[in-house]
Order: sequence, then structure tokens, then C-alpha cells
Amino acid sequence: MSKTALITGIAGQDGAYLTELLLEKGYRVFGMDRQAPEDYVENIEHLKDKISLRHGDLMDQVSLMELIEEAQPDEIYNFAAQSFIPLSWKEPVLTGDINGLGVTRILEAIRRVKPDVKFYQASSSELFGKPDTKPQNENTPFNPGTPYGTAKLYGYNITANYRDKLGLFSCSGILYNHESPRRGKEFVTRKITLSAAKIKLGLLDKLHLGNLDAHRDWGYAKDYVRAMWLMLQQDKPDDYVISTGKEHSVRELVEAAFLCLDLDYQKYVVQDPEFFRPVDLNMLVGDSSKARKKLGWKPSVSFEQLIKLMVDSDIKKMEKTL
Repeated sequence: MSKTALITGIAGQDGAYLTELLLEKGYRVFGMDRQAPEDYVENIEHLKDKISLRHGDLMDQVSLMELIEEAQPDEIYNFAAQSFIPLSWKEPVLTGDINGLGVTRILEAIRRVKPDVKFYQASSSELFGKPDTKPQNENTPFNPGTPYGTAKLYGYNITANYRDKLGLFSCSGILYNHESPRRGKEFVTRKITLSAAKIKLGLLDKLHLGNLDAHRDWGYAKDYVRAMWLMLQQDKPDDYVISTGKEHSVRELVEAAFLCLDLDYQKYVVQDPEFFRPVDLNMLVGDSSKARKKLGWKPSVSFEQLIKLMVDSDIKKMEKTL
């Protein structure tokens, strides 16, 4: 008998890749998105005839309960969030409501409507903020340095509360940065690969960026959604760090992207104070040993391969517009 999954925030990068994975495994997939059902975005355009898309909102308890009642899912993956960290400084209250209380609303909807659901919460390496040690694992103390990270910590803790005190199968994936050609254009990785493509085609002169010496642990989103699915196939719920364990600077990312197009980034990239973050987290690199051992998971795409995937995709898209 096939399983049914409900994915909130289905139109995002992770939602689209997870949908493809679940469909391959024979799942029936319901997707929740704040847009009207007819407003399919590019990431799930090719999937619209294979899924059941519904309107819903993490800020509306009733819509969540009604959706769970209708779908009767075996698994729920919560990707719905205010996911752009710089925006969390401009809209901290909204970020807290969606990324923190929104998780509580969906957990409470599960408890009231279908408590046997297995629940995955998309958590973040931003929980660690500026850690004292690296790499970080599941036992590293949390110290978020942004409104986004603080709200995500609430979501992480409430997920554990419903597991430990109320017996729900609820777990969190503490995911480090994961990218793909489907990454939103507001994120620095996609901004870089898209801008490099535009510069190559003569559509852009300069790329303005913030701190080129900021470091991140970057992986491939398609690898990471596989880890999420594996978490919900376990006998007992638990939390896992998902990461590559390798760190690279923004400068390395820029250089790799421009090299894919035979360009020297130093001729085109300008460091602009406007894009520097109030808090820049340079110690974030994850230790995913637990996931590798217990889930049998490991990344399959290298940093260099990931950047090439993104650049190749963006140059093809841009060429079609000319």
C-alpha cells in the first residue's frame, strides 16, 4: 500500500526535489503553498499533474487541521518558512511567527487530527550562531545570532517537546547550506551563478557582494532531501545534522562559478558594504557522522560539481531569453 505525504512550502527548492523523490517511490503527494493552486511556480510546474496542491498557511491553525484531515498523510515535511536571513532583521516578528509558532501550529494540528503522522521539521545550522568549536554536531550548544536562527531554535525545541512529552514521531534535520539550480535568486549562491551567466552574455557589468571571506558548508539540495526521507523511515524519531563537513569561502564560490565560464572574477566582483550582514557566521561547518552511521546517508555531489550544475543551468536559462 502506497504512502501519502504532505509537504508544506512545496514550491521551494527542497519541496520540489523531495516531491520528485517521493513520486519515484510511489507516494501520493499533497503540497501546501500560500499561493493559489493555479499559481504554480517554476520549480513544480512539471509536477502539477502528479500532485494535489492546496492552499494553506502556517499562521492559520484551521487551514492546517483541514488539510491534514483531507490528506490523511503518513508523513509531513515542513519546509514552509520565512527563509531569507537578511529579511529576518527587517521583519523579526513575522519571522518568529512563521518559523517558530508556525511549527507549533502544525504540530498541534497533527496531535489533534492524526497523531500517528511522522513529522519532519526543516531546521538549520543557524541554530549554532557563532559556535566555539567546529565542526558542530547534535551535541554542540545552540547560540543563534539572527532572528531567523532564534525562530528556528524555537521550532527545533517545540518539535522535540512534542516528541518527548506527547509521543509524536517528530524530528528535525539540522541542515547546513544546501544549494541547487532551483535555489531562490535572493540567496548568495544563486545570485553569484546567475550574475556570472549574465556577465558572460554581456547582460551585466559588475557583481556587488558582501563579505567574500565568509565561510559556509555548502551541499547539494537533492542529496539533502534524501536524508530527510531517511529520517522518517527510522523506527524511532531523532534529530540529525546534515552537512558535507567541508567549508568554502564566498570567494572560492565566486572563483569557481566564474571559472566555469572562463572568466576572471576579480575583473567583475565588487565588495559592497550594503551587502555585509550585521552578524556573519564564519565557524559553521557540520559533522554529519550520526546521519552517515544511522541513516546510511552521505553526500554524492562535490562543491565544484554543485557550482558547475548551477552555472550550467543559469547560462542555459539566460541564453533562452536572448
